Amino acid sequence: MKLLLQTLEHLQNTEVKTVIHQRIQEFKHINTRSTDDLFKELSFCILTANFNAQRAIQIHAQLNTCFSSTTQETLAKKLKRCGYRFPATRAAFIVRATQQKQKILEALHTLSGEQLREWLVQNIDGLGYKEASHFLRNIGYDDYAIIDSHILDLLKRHHLLQPPRTLTRKKYLEIETLLRTIATQAHLTLAELDLYLWFLETGMVLK
Repeated sequence: MKLLLQTLEHLQNTEVKTVIHQRIQEFKHINTRSTDDLFKELSFCILTANFNAQRAIQIHAQLNTCFSSTTQETLAKKLKRCGYRFPATRAAFIVRATQQKQKILEALHTLSGEQLREWLVQNIDGLGYKEASHFLRNIGYDDYAIIDSHILDLLKRHHLLQPPRTLTRKKYLEIETLLRTIATQAHLTLAELDLYLWFLETGMVLK
């Protein structure tokens, strides 16, 4: 862990820190936007599951106005034309999510911590722990870890874990605890740590 912490400390003394700070502020700002913007962000996180992050960003930007107003069939056709990998399935997930807007808003206003993420995972099709954490991070929450293959590969390379064959809830929470320890020692939130680790793996700071 020592080498990883040293690397994170070094990055916090470069221009990367400014870029990540700006991205975090963008995430926090979305709480002041419209309900439609909130659900466009939810749609983006549904799209990213098992799909390239950059391509998901491009497709989401291209279809931005469709996610809260287009029918399932039309959205599926548009996703397919954009080259999206799972057009029918994800269009169905997105439409079902928009039909639960009020319940999601109530959960965001009344639940917190693990209760909130659990509610999203249990009630919104297309959201596992990674996607629910991604959504919460992208709307301003900073205490959830987004654990994907990039993060697992980095932790493995630093001899901090052996990636599990299946990322069960128990394993997800165990790895999140490890990441929280790293974040605390690096004086970062989990939201910030994710962006730094993603930068180390990809050279990019995405959303």
